[in-house]
Amino acid sequence: MISPVMQQDAINRKAWRSWGARRWFRILSDWTDPGEAAAVASVADMVRDEPILDVGVGGGRTVPLLRRVSDDYQAIDYMQEMVDLCSRNHPDVRVRQMDARDLSAYADNSFGLIVFSFNGIDAVDYPGRQAILREFARVLRPGGRLIFSSHNMEGPSYRETLTRFLQVPRWSNNPLRFGFNVARIVVNLPLAAINYRRNSRLNHEFDGYAVRVCAAHKFGIVIVYTELEHQRRELAEFGFETDAVYGNLDDQPLAAGQPLHDVMWFHFVARKP
Repeated sequence: MISPVMQQDAINRKAWRSWGARRWFRILSDWTDPGEAAAVASVADMVRDEPILDVGVGGGRTVPLLRRVSDDYQAIDYMQEMVDLCSRNHPDVRVRQMDARDLSAYADNSFGLIVFSFNGIDAVDYPGRQAILREFARVLRPGGRLIFSSHNMEGPSYRETLTRFLQVPRWSNNPLRFGFNVARIVVNLPLAAINYRRNSRLNHEFDGYAVRVCAAHKFGIVIVYTELEHQRRELAEFGFETDAVYGNLDDQPLAAGQPLHDVMWFHFVARKP
């Protein structure tokens, strides 16, 4: 019997290999949201020209954004398809196929900044997530910064169901456009229903986090959602100090006691003392 951990990894890798996902990663550009831009801006002067490791680089969306901070830059992704895609998009950048759960190719204290963007750490099983944070703590220099994003367990994307695909299609005065919107629902709904039924078997809530099927990629991925304070505590366990946390909605750090029900995901900015 395949373990839930191995199932999650297999499900997510299959989604990333799909034609639609590869096309999407190929054309992505710029910041995902104001919070991501603010998180990187908050550390840019502190890590200027320091070595950067860009984890889960995908098609290379973050390459030009992070090279503004330092040209001492390299990227990794655990899927060869994404490494090839990023290399085609950015032929002058060093990209390696590597799983962040094992960064043994890098020596201790190698990087001034590590970035794992677009909630990439959520696609990894929870024991793997802890292994990643442990490796980040090892290869990051003292005083170095870590930025990563993670889905909010209290946010609007948690517990999304098939009703997302049953919404009335967006109206357009252009009949061809409206017809396209209707056709997209008709085409997507059956696959979403199959994925939802199959992948929701892995849904499980734990103390401070959960593993759950996500509506992205037609319910084709299973990810980790976390509570804010749980993730703060976990970072502390691995020796990090959390400097700030940004949400996806604006460029201001989240304040203590601020309502989080509208925040889709967090951008954590942590420091290795």
